[in-house]
Amino acid sequence: MPVYDSVAFSFDSAEEIEAAFRGSKAGHVYSRITNPTLEHFENQMRTVSGALGSMAFSTGMAALSNLLVAIAGQGENIITTRKIFGNTYSLFAETLTDLGIEFRFADFSRTETIEPLIDVNTRAIFFETITNPQMEVADTRKLATIARKHHLLLLADTTLTPPYLFRSKEFGVDVEMISSTKFISGGATALGGVILDNGTYDWAKNRKVAPFARKFGPFALMAKLRKEVARNLGATLSAHNAWLQSLGLETFTLRVDQACRNTQAIAQWLEAQPKVRSVNYPGLKSSHFYEVSQQQFGKRPGAVLTFDLESKEQCFEMINGLQLIRKATNINDNKSLILHPASTIFCEYDAATLKSLDVRETTIRLAVGIEERQDLINDLASAFQQI
Repeated sequence: MPVYDSVAFSFDSAEEIEAAFRGSKAGHVYSRITNPTLEHFENQMRTVSGALGSMAFSTGMAALSNLLVAIAGQGENIITTRKIFGNTYSLFAETLTDLGIEFRFADFSRTETIEPLIDVNTRAIFFETITNPQMEVADTRKLATIARKHHLLLLADTTLTPPYLFRSKEFGVDVEMISSTKFISGGATALGGVILDNGTYDWAKNRKVAPFARKFGPFALMAKLRKEVARNLGATLSAHNAWLQSLGLETFTLRVDQACRNTQAIAQWLEAQPKVRSVNYPGLKSSHFYEVSQQQFGKRPGAVLTFDLESKEQCFEMINGLQLIRKATNINDNKSLILHPASTIFCEYDAATLKSLDVRETTIRLAVGIEERQDLINDLASAFQQI
């Protein structure tokens, strides 16, 4: 597929461009709305995921914010958990709260805490399939049962377990959001985000999307986004980045398999290290989430793990001693990346908030890449010797 770097597209007549704008005839009119290269990537994502509809955005955070603005408004609420990515928590607790959308925080490891928070203004339950960086795994089927009982949307951020690792529709997820910057891009060359609508929710039950349901039926969410929310907010994925992510899909399963195998081996190695207080990876039998992880992800529970040392000072010494593993943010890159979450992606929060988010100063996050496994273990071993 070529890169269509055009902003606008010409038509043969005024009648044709009118039909394209009204949607009565398929056509690209302006790349903020649609673009041939972008459409190709969206079609690929729909195919590999089995979703009914797919729409791509400039970043994962853009995909999430567009989705939530599309389905909830002032005076309405969404049930979620505090154990989520730092920027996502900020979006919920600050940005969208300022717009009048309320977020109610439950403990998803104890699903009985969810239903007491639901009322007539609740629109959705939102969760991360594996929380970042707490590495908790919610029982998706239990969440889906609660959502169906109350006619709520079940929304999942599957960035750590995108299609191939997790078949969201089979577990009752209605809409999936992915930061395609991660596993799908692969080499960290392109930012992006994707919304996947599994076609399992009756959009007539959602106040904001219902007007589109009358005209577009099961495609109502995609129409709401493309014809209003995403069009107006303008966070469109560029044609060049869509092209790069299409290329990333060609090697997706090869890279994911290698990264997951590496992560499992490194997690087991870390468990045997005397300077490591604990290792948190759903693929370990010692994990509280091992059984539910096996049910949902099989033998590939992602390529991110965390481990705890004695102190923040030891964490920094360990990170500084690494030569191969890069000191950088991002996850699910081809390259292994390491950081200290409390002082980086959660640095804006005070000690009390960090405690409520279950982010500790003793925790290191390691996103494992596709390098030679023994090279990564040797690098870690060398860094431990400097503590």
